Amino acid sequence: MSPDRKLPRTPSFCLDGKRALVTGAGRGIGLAAAAALAEAGAHVTLAARTIGEIGAAAEAIREEGGAAETLLLDVTDVDAVTHAIQAAAPFDVLVNNAGTNRPAHVLDVQVEDYDAIMELNVRAAFFVAQAVARKLVAAGKAGSLINVSSQMGHVGGPLRTVYCASKWALEGMTKAMAMELGPHGIRVNTLGPTFIETPLARTFLANPEFQSYVLSKIKLGRVGQVEDLMGAILFLASDASALMTGAALVVDGGWTAG
Repeated sequence: MSPDRKLPRTPSFCLDGKRALVTGAGRGIGLAAAAALAEAGAHVTLAARTIGEIGAAAEAIREEGGAAETLLLDVTDVDAVTHAIQAAAPFDVLVNNAGTNRPAHVLDVQVEDYDAIMELNVRAAFFVAQAVARKLVAAGKAGSLINVSSQMGHVGGPLRTVYCASKWALEGMTKAMAMELGPHGIRVNTLGPTFIETPLARTFLANPEFQSYVLSKIKLGRVGQVEDLMGAILFLASDASALMTGAALVVDGGWTAG
């Protein structure tokens, strides 16, 4: 190669100097996200409704040389979310992870279950992202908002009518947010996992019939582990995905392939 030409360089996955907020960070995908971001150099704030798990997680991150603090926060309380995020320095990265499911046949869904799923998976996710984005815009800073969706934001599933509705809503919300926040340098994408072996998923997978169904749909033949998502989270958070917004990164072992 001639001396006047240089090879292109891979954009950095490093998050040194960045501040990250992870909701639902005490266990499962949220804990994995916090660990991945801290390992890449970010100062991570772990948020959840109870202090026990996030306190232990933050301590473990610090013991490994990372920077972490806790934020006791119920993300369904919009006033509390607004106050907490306004009181903090801007977050360069958001992993909007808090979510839930209450599986039921469509004929058996109760109003209280519908409301609980929609309140956390859609309403809370919207207002957390809004608060983080407002702070970034006010500070004139770019950022990356990662809404944790699901493969069920792209397909349907038995006993998951309301959950699917919530995740399809999150996918549409993400695309619209990306359009409006793009001019401010704020990227908004979704992460769409398959069934990951988390405490919530284990309660469903304990049913042998359901586990067999899940494995029949995952082309790679295994349930996912949280480690399977850590690289994708780091990619979306970092400059490695600098031209990616309004998109869905689906990590589903081939479930949605057909």
